[in-house]
Amino acid sequence: MSEWWRDAVIYQVYVRSFADGNGDGVGDLIGARDRLPYLKDLGVDAVWLTPFYTSPMADFGYDVADYRDVDPLFGTLGDAKGLIEEAHALGLRVIVDVVPNHTSSAHPWFQEALRGEHRDRYIFRSEPNDWESIFGGPAWTQLPDGSWYLHLFDPAQPDLNWENPEVHGEFDSILRFWLDLGVDGFRIDVAHGMVKPHDLPDIGHPDQVRLIGTEPVPYFDNDGVHDIHRRWRKILDSYPGERIGVAEAWAPTPERLANYVRPDELHQAFNFHFLFAPWQAGALRAVIDESLATAGSVGAPTTWVLSNHDVKRHVTRYGSLARARAAALLTLALPGSAYVYQGEELGLPEVLDLPDEVCQDPQRLRDPDSGRDGCRVPIPWTRALGWNRPWLPIPAEWSSLSVEAQQGVESSTLELYRAALRLRKQLDGPLTWHDSPEGTLLFSRGDFVCAVSLGGSTDGLVDGELLLASDTPGSADSTQWWKGKVA
Repeated sequence: MSEWWRDAVIYQVYVRSFADGNGDGVGDLIGARDRLPYLKDLGVDAVWLTPFYTSPMADFGYDVADYRDVDPLFGTLGDAKGLIEEAHALGLRVIVDVVPNHTSSAHPWFQEALRGEHRDRYIFRSEPNDWESIFGGPAWTQLPDGSWYLHLFDPAQPDLNWENPEVHGEFDSILRFWLDLGVDGFRIDVAHGMVKPHDLPDIGHPDQVRLIGTEPVPYFDNDGVHDIHRRWRKILDSYPGERIGVAEAWAPTPERLANYVRPDELHQAFNFHFLFAPWQAGALRAVIDESLATAGSVGAPTTWVLSNHDVKRHVTRYGSLARARAAALLTLALPGSAYVYQGEELGLPEVLDLPDEVCQDPQRLRDPDSGRDGCRVPIPWTRALGWNRPWLPIPAEWSSLSVEAQQGVESSTLELYRAALRLRKQLDGPLTWHDSPEGTLLFSRGDFVCAVSLGGSTDGLVDGELLLASDTPGSADSTQWWKGKVA
């Protein structure tokens, strides 16, 4: 077996903001299919598509009304099949989202529950507890009959009851539907959340609280979720071609995160501990060491991610494009699998000045400081931006960051990513740290050496051939790749 996923680079396509195939201002599957050659040329191994299922779009597709069909906004089931087939013809694998913690309130199951039928598919109580929604406000909504239902996210996203065997059977069927259609795996949304604490206790006790970013929410990393993932692993293993499961799991420690990627569970888990690490040499080295050790303890690869559709883009988080480019080369030099969020290869920053009237994120409507619209602005393909009336406005200054403007320009961020992804395929072996001055990181993998400046000087640290640099060697906030040895 090739175990392709152990060192794969997987590109996240946020479908509504990637490419518009029909000119309505919203990205779709036709547009994504048209851009597959771009992704092949970029050098990635797989594409992860965010939800494109039938949905009222209360949370932009993460509120699913039909898990076995495509929303007309994004195309048809035939478009999905065509995209998968063309990706495979280009040598790209396709991963799709599955959303098992909750459905849309428009889902037929919840519509039945509103009529008092089969309510045990969801979580209903006669009285709510004190849990807060991750989007802000109470996690419970009362119905006219006086009962309350749980929603960890928007009220339009009622939580499923995973103590009900019918829920297990339904998702077994959903996974098989898409595996039969040819997908190569699933990114599992809220993979930590399906099983709730016993008896739904109030969160007043500190052991029941953790953080997502800076928001306190109920601690849902409960051991019962692992039985679900083991069941799904058996389904994945029953198909040819190494189909994989990827956990979006918010765990309080790297050790708890490693539980999701034990040999009989999922293949990968997003490494949010790395994503949120500050641009400091000591902090980054610590989280890299901890991530490699904990994932390695269960025989799994570590994943590395800098941005996604839920967090501010790392150009803005780190404070400069120079740091973002340096971070990209650091990340792509590490052993394991890397995720690239659409547009980071162009050096796109977070859009911080979107007019209030265009912002649509339900999280922002409840907490203006935590909105995610700014990282979801459509990516620019041409100097004219390449969109007709995009669903979120694209800054005019992104003309110079467009694919067209950067294509073939040696110093551009796009060409930096292309070169890095090409060279990365030659990297092999474990990571070995070397002593280096304060404000720097220095490690090797065989005869490959990576030198990172985080304010300190890397001059004279390596003897050999310079393969690639994020900036002029010796610059503060830069990374260099060398073939050679530590001086």
